[in-house]
Amino acid sequence: MTATVPPGSELLGHMALGEPEFETRITESLIATEKRLLDCVSSAPDPRVAALTAHLAAAGGKRLRPLLVLLGAEFGESFRDGVTEAAVIAEIVHISSLYHDDVMDGATMRHGVQSVNARWGERLAVAGGNWLLARAARLASGLGPEVVRFNAEVASLLVAGQLGELMGPGPDEDPVAHFFQVTEGKTAALFSMATAIGALQAGAPDRYCQALTEYGKQLGVAFQISDDLLDLDAPAARTGKEQGKDLMAGVPSLPVLLARQDTSPEGAELRELLADGPVEGAGARQRALELFRASPAPARARDLLHGRLDAARAELALLPQCPARRALDALCGYVALRTG
Repeated sequence: MTATVPPGSELLGHMALGEPEFETRITESLIATEKRLLDCVSSAPDPRVAALTAHLAAAGGKRLRPLLVLLGAEFGESFRDGVTEAAVIAEIVHISSLYHDDVMDGATMRHGVQSVNARWGERLAVAGGNWLLARAARLASGLGPEVVRFNAEVASLLVAGQLGELMGPGPDEDPVAHFFQVTEGKTAALFSMATAIGALQAGAPDRYCQALTEYGKQLGVAFQISDDLLDLDAPAARTGKEQGKDLMAGVPSLPVLLARQDTSPEGAELRELLADGPVEGAGARQRALELFRASPAPARARDLLHGRLDAARAELALLPQCPARRALDALCGYVALRTG
């Protein structure tokens, strides 16, 4: 991959805003972000460590979080120095979370390549994720106390969300409510951080920062729901991950939780397959996928996804009309289209 073709250009293509000057500015910023990102993740003095910490960044990705930073910065007074650095921070924190998630899930693929844990082992994958978090914190220290605060809060929420997912809901806690609590920490917090620090770094008014923060939260939850649906419904060639990875690992994603509430005979059969945690064996996994797809769960999950996107768009109404606002609205459309 080269820095002249930023992965984020895929998302820009989905927007099709017809705003050449705006799109050129964002594209050039994505190119600068990509170059800086690859420099940062491969900066370890030991080339063996550098290969490990740069592995997923070099494999590509949508670069949605850096794009959110850049779009948030469009609501500021000026495109100040440090916006590119803020975009890099958001992506490094995201990538570090992928290292840890893949260890927890036992994943073997990510972005169409071997996961870090599959290639280097779990201990080195965890250490590599920690190195990336430390690298992001070091970058944040150069942007001032507000960005340091955002970075620290997001790191804390990511860990809390991961712990919440591993421990599961309490004895009297609704599993679906627990899912949303976990998701607002693991996924949505980073989306909120991305839109907020972009606006903050560019000197946007507080009211814009607040609207962008809430927009990021709602978009992040919707994005997680769409990811959960894709995990269970999209082939590996499309997602770069094994189909049904979450189901196979026993991860209680929203669609799975909703499917468990199905009171039909098929729902009972699915609950039995999922009762003992990870679904083992190709036949059992295929049957679980078939039962899930035939259940009401996908439609219910999509309804909840669209509710979150409506809430995100409501926050955009508080922002001035401009190409960036239209781009953020188009991202809501993109998330909706990912899962049909």
